[in-house]
Amino acid sequence: MIRLYDFVLSGSCYKVRLFLSLLGQDYETVPVGFYPAKEHKKPDFLQLNPLGQLPVLRDGDLVLRDAQAILVYLASKYDPSGSWYPDDAAARGRVAMWLSFAGGELMTASAARLHDVLNYPFDVASLREQARQAFVVLDDHLAEQELRDCPWVAGPEPTVADIACFPYVALSNDGGIARDEYPAIERWLARVMVLPGFIDMPGILTPWSGEAAEEPAA
Repeated sequence: MIRLYDFVLSGSCYKVRLFLSLLGQDYETVPVGFYPAKEHKKPDFLQLNPLGQLPVLRDGDLVLRDAQAILVYLASKYDPSGSWYPDDAAARGRVAMWLSFAGGELMTASAARLHDVLNYPFDVASLREQARQAFVVLDDHLAEQELRDCPWVAGPEPTVADIACFPYVALSNDGGIARDEYPAIERWLARVMVLPGFIDMPGILTPWSGEAAEEPAA
């Protein structure tokens, strides 16, 4: 049984839960107190991940950290169609490029969220500006993709790149970053939300809910 060390309000943990649901894959969660307990920084957890970060996934004897790496592993092992992580050099290159973007530039939106929700002492004005710049890049790219009839981040079909990029964009309002200026992003978010097996989390506005969940995410 797959075991996911998880904090329910973490966008990085959520992307793993979301992908497992999209795959229809059974798993169990091990809740880890992120705040204020900071269990991810304590010795027992550091044996799993010496970086003291969530999520961590255990599958048999394999232990993986980093949400992007976990997505690649799950797609490689549990997606018999091969569509989520295509077996093509160019496609994999595109997917890897956007996985890096998800774990890099888009994390400024995550940090802004940590500031607003958990009062982390960050320069939130700088983080919001960096996040907006990243959103411009993503929005322009998605608009071009739509013109080519390839409405997903890395091609004509959804891949792990979409799942990696989705959470902190969808949760951006928690960090004071509105998405009114990014129409292509809004259309893409709506496409992700109607994928079979999609699940939401607190803070994400879904088409069927009519309003964002009341509990803020971290």
